[in-house]
Amino acid sequence: MLEMFTTEFMQRAWLAGLIVAVICPLIGSFLVLRRQSMIGDGLGHIAFAGVAGGALLGWQPVLSAAAVTVLGALVIEWVRTRLAAFSEMILAIFFYSGIGLAVVFTSMNRMGGFNLSSILFGSLMTISSSDLWIVAGLGIFACLFVMLFYRPLQYLTFDETSARVAGLPADRLNMWLAVLTALTVALSMRIVGLLLVSAMMVIPVACALQTARSFAGTIYGGILYGLAIVSGGLTLSYYANLAPGGTIVLTGTCMFILSCLFGRRFYRKPQELKTAECKVCRCRKEGRTDAS
Repeated sequence: MLEMFTTEFMQRAWLAGLIVAVICPLIGSFLVLRRQSMIGDGLGHIAFAGVAGGALLGWQPVLSAAAVTVLGALVIEWVRTRLAAFSEMILAIFFYSGIGLAVVFTSMNRMGGFNLSSILFGSLMTISSSDLWIVAGLGIFACLFVMLFYRPLQYLTFDETSARVAGLPADRLNMWLAVLTALTVALSMRIVGLLLVSAMMVIPVACALQTARSFAGTIYGGILYGLAIVSGGLTLSYYANLAPGGTIVLTGTCMFILSCLFGRRFYRKPQELKTAECKVCRCRKEGRTDAS
């Protein structure tokens, strides 16, 4: 069991994987509850263009992907806030444009022998020491951001309109959250790959939602599930000689199924939920704000 830690590339893979397992659910908790689960998948398409463009220019793939993805996230957030009625259509255009740009870059002769498949689907062998330091730095930044702005972000997640009325800088916080999501996509691509990076922001949170009783519990539970998913996926991929990205995602899918089967006991019964819902509706009809 411990023999896989004797190789240097596996040590780097585990360190990077554990960082990703913390950051992805941390950011994903806000995205999932804001009904933006697919934003990570779209930014992965844009990051693909950044990786291909960076390889074309001879830049570091993680840095080039981070720069392009952050720029794309800022533009997407700007469009979302000003053209809300057509946001899904415009976002789709951005996402597919990123794929098209990546395909054009990869077709150029100057791409050389750069292994883009390892970026798309993840590869333990491609994680270098410089990548690990970059991932660690971005991870620290993400944790500090959430710690400093946890309450405003929580308010925005559940009721953005009320948060604006209360005077919170909603646009600024949304922009920073978009930037943080873009950085999360960029730092996760070495482990699970760009095409599967959205799964690590959604699946652990989905597992935690089956058992958590509060928003904070969802975040902590998502991180614990993320650590378990990455640990199990990396171990299985090493001994079975499988692709790490796909193995991690499939491990997460199995864990989600198990959490659905055994986590329902933490929920109230459907009849209790229905009774509580009817009580809230009755209070609203009577003009009262409490449901006690």
